[in-house]
Amino acid sequence: MTPDRDDTCLHTLLGDLESPTGLATRIVHSARARRSAGETPTFDVVASERGVTRVRIGRGLTSAPSAHARALAETARTQLTQYLAGARAVFTVPVDLGAVPDFQRRVLRAALAIPFGAVRPYAWVAARIGHARAVRAVGTALGANPLPLLVPCHRVVRADGALGGYIFGLSLKERLLALEHETPLYVGCTSTRILCVRGCAHERRMRPDRRVVFASVADAHSVGYRPCAVCDVTAVAAAPRRRERKSR
Repeated sequence: MTPDRDDTCLHTLLGDLESPTGLATRIVHSARARRSAGETPTFDVVASERGVTRVRIGRGLTSAPSAHARALAETARTQLTQYLAGARAVFTVPVDLGAVPDFQRRVLRAALAIPFGAVRPYAWVAARIGHARAVRAVGTALGANPLPLLVPCHRVVRADGALGGYIFGLSLKERLLALEHETPLYVGCTSTRILCVRGCAHERRMRPDRRVVFASVADAHSVGYRPCAVCDVTAVAAAPRRRERKSR
């Protein structure tokens, strides 16, 4: 049997995840149906000296104790705007989970390991933190995520194909999954033969007529592209970049 387009979407969305039949198909169909619904949110951002500590939909307010912390908050807001516009795939602003309880911190760190464009069930997160039976507690911890989007709890879904909960509502969760599915992660420049992650400073300077998108680093390498020295595409391909700044 020849795979149809939804089979391809399913494989792309799930990556190497072993999942119940139809899980990603239902997610893709549901997300497509809502991807254009609603308005782009505005965020209130709280930051410490070590990183962003809280993100909420609001009026674009910033709470920070210093100029450095305010700069981190503004960077976060800029990167969130780029992400929602499909212009960024990886966040580089640091997050500070120092005030988060230990169990929830472990859950959020597991969520940080879910790649852009992929989904994982709640049971995967529970197993990753060494508490395979704590699926309900994982859901509760993700539901209280102080850093939605920056810590991608929207990439965690139910094993039966339902989206589960989301702090910003299921409509936005569907839109985010659709956005990630349709945003290319890797962009190359035809003149320099350099490959960047979506959102890299070099990628944003590429002329429109010199841009080409790739599904993987291997695809780009096979036609002579080399990784950008700034955004480190090989590290992103291997695993999401650790952005949490540990407490001293």
